[in-house]
Amino acid sequence: MSLINYFAAFLFLQDKRKLEDMLSKNKIKFIQSLDRKRIREEHGVFLAEGNKLVEEALASGFEIELLVCTGDFFSKRNIDPASASEIIITDKENIKKASLLQSPQETLAVIKKPSPAVSEIKCAGRLSLALDCIQDPGNLGTILRIANWFGIDQIICSRDTVDGYNPKVVQASMGAIFRVKLVHTELLDFLQHEKELGCPVYGAFLDGKNIYWQQLSPTGILVMGNEGNGISSEIEPLISERLFIPSFAENNSKPESLNVAVATAICCSEFRRR
Repeated sequence: MSLINYFAAFLFLQDKRKLEDMLSKNKIKFIQSLDRKRIREEHGVFLAEGNKLVEEALASGFEIELLVCTGDFFSKRNIDPASASEIIITDKENIKKASLLQSPQETLAVIKKPSPAVSEIKCAGRLSLALDCIQDPGNLGTILRIANWFGIDQIICSRDTVDGYNPKVVQASMGAIFRVKLVHTELLDFLQHEKELGCPVYGAFLDGKNIYWQQLSPTGILVMGNEGNGISSEIEPLISERLFIPSFAENNSKPESLNVAVATAICCSEFRRR
């Protein structure tokens, strides 16, 4: 950012009273409260922290309600002063007071949650992921990254799957949260409807058929189940093809199962490889 542009931005922020030297106690309290699902839902926002995530947010088109950053972060990245409803330029000490991270960086942002309706989710002609009661935020964040890597742009989650805008999910997604559409719905009803429309529904099971030997469609829905219990008994009858990832360990030394995010990556890779 040139000196002239930076000065113009400074004046803009002053005129709008958006520039502050420090975070108020109320704002710090509010930012920290966003680790609770009830508060996120009540205000319709979520928290993103760290330079990379906030840069992704700024480039995503998501509506940013509050951007908190150091002056260095603001000036070096040529940030448009109109990119957030409120911008607070402060120091790292104040950011640390508000942060949920052990090692906060130069910025954090409070972002308006998108609210895609389940009617916007179209499965025909594409590969989609469905998650049945995934509980660990790190797993969901990693699955978002995996989906993004393999060109899967929508994930349908059961109501009891962890909130996709939990700060730990957002952090683990490494920016994929801004590129993959995420919707929580009644998964049973959704899968039933899609299956009636002719969409193939695949599921990962410990007693399924070897995924490397099965004929896989380039389109359909891949269902991944809970970390401990797998796909639930109510969803199981809707699965058209039960898939299994074989172990290549020798002498019966294999673990009982794979981590669900690892299993998702292997399955997505095999679908795309075909």
